[in-house]
Parts: sequence; C-alpha cells; structure tokens
Amino acid sequence: MRNLKLTLAGTAVFATLALLQGCVPAVIATGATVGAMSAHDRRSTGVQTDDETNEWKAAQAVPEKYAAASHLNFTSFNRRLLITGEVPNEEAKSAIGEQAARVAGVKEVFNEATVGPASSFSVRSNDSYITSKAKARLVDEKDLSANHVKVVTESGVTYLMGIVSDREAKVAVTIARTTDGVRKVVSLMEVKSDAEISRLNVLPGTGSSAPAQPQPAQPAPVENR
Repeated sequence: MRNLKLTLAGTAVFATLALLQGCVPAVIATGATVGAMSAHDRRSTGVQTDDETNEWKAAQAVPEKYAAASHLNFTSFNRRLLITGEVPNEEAKSAIGEQAARVAGVKEVFNEATVGPASSFSVRSNDSYITSKAKARLVDEKDLSANHVKVVTESGVTYLMGIVSDREAKVAVTIARTTDGVRKVVSLMEVKSDAEISRLNVLPGTGSSAPAQPQPAQPAPVENR
C-alpha cells in the first residue's frame, strides 16, 4: 500500500505538470502504474473502460453550434457522468446535458456547467493546482485510499466522485473542504455499506499516517447530490 500511495502521488503530480505546461503527452504512463491503480479500484476493469469511453463519447456529442463557445469537461465514474465548465446560455447547457444522457452506457448525468464566458487559462491552471493539492492530501490519508475518490475542480468548486463507505466519504469531504483554494465542495460520491465496500475491495490495505496539513480558518461549504 505504501508503494501504491507513492505511485498515486507521483501520478497526480505528473498529470498536473502536464496540464500546466502543456508539453508532455497525457498518454504517457507506465504499465505498472496503470495496473496498480486498476487493481485497487472498486470498479471492475470493464466499468473503468466504459468510464473512459463515456467521457470521450460525451465530448464528441456536444452539438456543433455550441462547441466553439463552450469550455467543457466530462468526468465519468461508475457510469455516472459529471459535466463541468462554461456554456454560452441555458439552451446550450440543456442541449449538451440531453446529448450526454443519450450516450450508451451513461446511467446518470450531473450537469454542473455554468452559463458565462469560458474560463481563462489562469483559472484553469489554478483549478488543476487545487485538484493536485487535494489529491496529494488524499494520498497521505491513512483512513482512505486516494484511488477510491476522483477529484475535479472547476472555478474553485471541487467535485468528489467515487465508491466509498460513509466513514470514507466524511474523510474525503473534510480533506477537500479544508484544502486551500476550494470555495465549495460538491459530493457526488456513492456511499455504500461497510459490507458492500468489503465485497468490492480487491486488495484492502492500510497506510501510514502523514503530517497534518495546514487548514484554512473557514472550511468550504459542502453540497451532497
């Protein structure tokens, strides 16, 4: 588990640098890294593949007349699709959400796109930085595997997806809402019973405690969806 935590931490940092610098192809990854993350995922390998495919299909399904004026991100976890970003108007938001819901394999859509101009590069870079900080703190958390929670940040709002127990959900929310720069946390996690989590766990393990991280005076508010 210690090696997995180091792998996850390294992967999070590498991905963030790639996003910020724009000079390293996102497809670069070692087979060992992918295999380790997949083995510790509570989704089956088939669902993991479906999630990647659903993200691509949803992006391709954006109506052409709205695509140029929109900045959108599609994140799928356990066939539940999150849409974030900016769209020119409510009509565009509705149409994009409807098209995404029609993608075969998507069982639920959370359309969190906002109406307004596309965010700037600096805003997106800051969002990537916030996400990397939250992921790093999840990796360091002994009571939760970072591989069970997906973190997405858009304009300072951090969304959490994953398959977790009630205890794990509370830990993840606490970490996210006390991460510097987070304005609000929206929890989209699927909370399962301890018995169900035990069944889903492929390789349960333990980690070591990490030094406490500095926390803002006023934690960000939380919304459960």
